[in-house]
Amino acid sequence: MMLKSLGCPRAPFTLGPLSMSKPLDTLWYTHSPVPTGLGIAVESGRLAEAFKPFGTNIQNLRGSSDRDIREAHFDHHMPNSVRHGGNSPSIWARANGQATRVLGLSWSDEVQLILTTAESGVKTVRDLRNRRFGIPKWANVQIDYNRAQALRGLENALRLEGLDVHDVELVDYPYGGTHSDEPIRHVYGAQISESRSRQRRRNNELIGLLRGDIDAIFAKGAHGMQLADEFGLHVVIDTGSHPDPLTRSNIGTPRTLTVDQHMLDEHFDAAVLIVETVLQAEQWAWAHPEETRRFLARELNTSEYWVAAAYGEDAHRRLVTRFEEQSLVALQDLTHFMQRHGFIAQSFNVRDWVDDRPLDAVLGNIKLAV
Repeated sequence: MMLKSLGCPRAPFTLGPLSMSKPLDTLWYTHSPVPTGLGIAVESGRLAEAFKPFGTNIQNLRGSSDRDIREAHFDHHMPNSVRHGGNSPSIWARANGQATRVLGLSWSDEVQLILTTAESGVKTVRDLRNRRFGIPKWANVQIDYNRAQALRGLENALRLEGLDVHDVELVDYPYGGTHSDEPIRHVYGAQISESRSRQRRRNNELIGLLRGDIDAIFAKGAHGMQLADEFGLHVVIDTGSHPDPLTRSNIGTPRTLTVDQHMLDEHFDAAVLIVETVLQAEQWAWAHPEETRRFLARELNTSEYWVAAAYGEDAHRRLVTRFEEQSLVALQDLTHFMQRHGFIAQSFNVRDWVDDRPLDAVLGNIKLAV
């Protein structure tokens, strides 16, 4: 499959009217608490408004009272569902037989930090050789994305110095429960749950680092920046700012916009409308940097300062869902990474996973604003 590389449009666009040939009773949505076009479309009411003329009921997977439905955020087993977020759950679900398709990829660079204390003596990546690296290990989750992102960040950093993960001592920090134990609630725009609040209050790897039991940990995004600042930690490296895209690639780079195959087969018009709404939300973000930064601060449950520090002053311009070659290459590399570290049994060709028809349908209907 030959895919076009499509950058951010130079002018705003409007789209012609879309029809829906077959009614869709319920659309299930879910998005990670990170910068995504779907997140903005949901929280701004654009997604609900887009489907309102068709009588479609819009439901939040992670807000369901049914734990099995909530778990679909990670394993994508619910029919007629859309997900925009970290790629490792999407890769895991596809590798384990879920019939899903990728409708677009977004790439929002974020800080990815290897952190240590001043007392550890670790100043550079090379100093990590034979040192103890704390890493989370969730006992009861289907896909341990926290562990995957920490391993990826560590591996990318070590590779820059000709080292690999076997050159450090991994120290597991166990967590019980799952990420779906409690429904997600929205409080002042932030996605929270009681279990997530407890997790954030207790970071086992951080405690181990501060006690001197380990020498380094991984942290990313706005909360990683806050953690480093609050505890005066030394940043060994920020792989999220490296010039090489593959070094920057991790669970959130790129992020996958995925739907189930059933939706494409039975409700193709709905898939097109989802992509249209995501692109419109991103277009709004490009023109409203301050409002977008405030939205992301609520989404991440942090301040606008840390959003800018972690995602850049141009975070609003990075909300672009397309099929860039850089994103496809990185996504393929990430499937190999997940196989290499035992998160999935077998890698697969991500280009076979892509369905570019809905994006082409939307972009083909673009009318550039004068």
